[in-house]
Amino acid sequence: MTTIFARIARGELPADIVYQDELVTAFRDIHPLAPVHVLVVPNAVLATADDLTVDHEAVAGRMLRVAADIARREGIAERGYRLIINCNRDGGQEVPHLHLHLVGGRPLGPMLQRR
Repeated sequence: MTTIFARIARGELPADIVYQDELVTAFRDIHPLAPVHVLVVPNAVLATADDLTVDHEAVAGRMLRVAADIARREGIAERGYRLIINCNRDGGQEVPHLHLHLVGGRPLGPMLQRR
């Protein structure tokens, strides 16, 4: 399976890549919801967080560490930022490739709206 994120990670589509190694690629979201909005994706396609197994612990850990490193480099770590992983349709996932949103650079408010 290929996704738009896999194609970005392979260099087949243009993106503002801020980090890449053998496990993950991080790039700026083309429709940012905050001054800093970076997506961190595994280079190998995993459809959702629900597909993670013990074999994926290294990539999941790398995604978190890379996000924290980028937050520090972008100057948003001290004031705070949010890490979001949406899973499946009801969770708001739009691309079937596991991805972590790093958002910050302004007050983000409550995580969810109360109903």
